[in-house]
Amino acid sequence: MRKTPLGQSLRIIARGTLNWVRQRPIVVSFEVTDSCTCWCKHCDHGGPKDDSRNLKPEDYRRYMDVLRPCVVQISGGEPLLRRDLVEIVRNIKQPDSLPYTILVSSWSLMTEEKYEALHEAGVDQFSVSLDFPDERHDAFRGVPGLYKRLERLIPKLAKLGYDDIVLNSCITSANVGEIEAMAAKAREWGVNICYSAYSARRTGCRDLFPNTPDELRQINAGFDYVEAQRDDTNWIVNSTSTLDGTRRYFERGGAPGCSAGLRFLVVTADGKLQPCSMQFRRYELHEQAKMVREFTRTNTCDECYVSIRSYLDKSFPQLLKENVAGYFSFQTGPRRPAAGGTAVS
Repeated sequence: MRKTPLGQSLRIIARGTLNWVRQRPIVVSFEVTDSCTCWCKHCDHGGPKDDSRNLKPEDYRRYMDVLRPCVVQISGGEPLLRRDLVEIVRNIKQPDSLPYTILVSSWSLMTEEKYEALHEAGVDQFSVSLDFPDERHDAFRGVPGLYKRLERLIPKLAKLGYDDIVLNSCITSANVGEIEAMAAKAREWGVNICYSAYSARRTGCRDLFPNTPDELRQINAGFDYVEAQRDDTNWIVNSTSTLDGTRRYFERGGAPGCSAGLRFLVVTADGKLQPCSMQFRRYELHEQAKMVREFTRTNTCDECYVSIRSYLDKSFPQLLKENVAGYFSFQTGPRRPAAGGTAVS
């Protein structure tokens, strides 16, 4: 994964530090639609929904002015269902290149033209869901032909050289033995990989939560393999501490100490603030402080270790140290694709 350029790195650090002190969110997840093209077994979204009350692209500028996160995740549902997604990104992205912007998608609707347009609009990272390294992915997501689409499109776009595509593999009991194979697939396609953890709170289905001795052994063996593959290209996006936290989450059956509503929060498609995507207490835009008082300070939920939480579930010095070491650049000039598609500084 390419390092963030010098100017953007310094601005992220500055805003992140200020937000930490002022108890504003570091990361905001904008769920820009509740509709989806998939029917995933591990998700509570799926299929078409009433999108008549969705925020308009220009509305997102107001949310950015109030919340001022240094990282934004754009998700859904399936965000690529929004025909105005490029305009949403442009309204989220500030002239100073903040926030660092991540698009989370199944890529069921991605094309080369959309990828280029979203990259130009300001998406820094494309997070692509992958549950299996083969056609089993289609059955898990309820979309025939999806894996073949990814297999054709991802390597092609990776060759453009932006180094901004990350496979996101949510670990469940169904794919717990595929951790190594998923990493190998990322290598084959020339992209990066990130692992996240299934939460039964999202669907109520505990059958997909890996907790048997054999499943835990497979997780540990898979993560040991992944750790051994690390190199200075940052293609393993999870930090060691995040993978260790994921191990503990599955071993214990939960992870206490969540800071949802404070360090991170969700903005729903119709513009309400929620502590996270699985806690449905809703607040108005200017009520984040109220959310912290009413929810975060008394929150005892330990039922998830989703990606946003796993990255923020640590002290600020540790968070800063890990990102400075791995993802912030202190060389001048952005990394751009060179001839042949290799990113250079």
